[in-house]
Amino acid sequence: MTATGRFITFEGIDGAGKSSHIDALAEALRARGREVLLTREPGGTPLAESLRELFLQREMDPLTEALLVFAGRRDHLRVVIRPALARGAVVLCDRFTDATFAYQGGGRGFDRALLAQLEAWVQGNGTGEQGGALLQPDLTLWFDLPAATAAARRAAARTADRLEREDLAFFDRVRAGYAQRAAADPARFALIDANQPREAVWAQVQQAVLARQEG
Repeated sequence: MTATGRFITFEGIDGAGKSSHIDALAEALRARGREVLLTREPGGTPLAESLRELFLQREMDPLTEALLVFAGRRDHLRVVIRPALARGAVVLCDRFTDATFAYQGGGRGFDRALLAQLEAWVQGNGTGEQGGALLQPDLTLWFDLPAATAAARRAAARTADRLEREDLAFFDRVRAGYAQRAAADPARFALIDANQPREAVWAQVQQAVLARQEG
């Protein structure tokens, strides 16, 4: 865990219901007197939000997707996340690097070794050079949901963006990508069964945060 702040990320395939619970957790932590920063990826800074628009709307190959996401992440870390953690804030981020490994690595089948190299450069010592401990979340809440259920939720809620228009097989691979990341770092991940009523999911979120003595 970070020494000066808390970094909690929310992950899962599109339609898993992360957004409502990240807002609820922010309110709960603020009620306990914590400074909370809500942010998201791709995005989080003016530059990264511009890259997000390109990422979600323009057709591109998997390498370009990965480079855009990590470019935005570099700016996000430098401008928003690292300063907030340094002043002791709780940072709640809707997606982070696990999503890149799940979507580009799992969904697209892109080279995970290259993704790990980009991760080392961007999340390393803060200078953009390789080396030093990677900045990773203290806790990652993985909202797990079958791809077909998530697709039905998305269809009822909004118009699909470029990634959301992918088929069920793609999202099955994304889900497997998340499972691979969780298996590699089980101490960081908390599995949230998102295929339940909202109240039951919220109870899991609260328990996962409290189990790690958060705020």
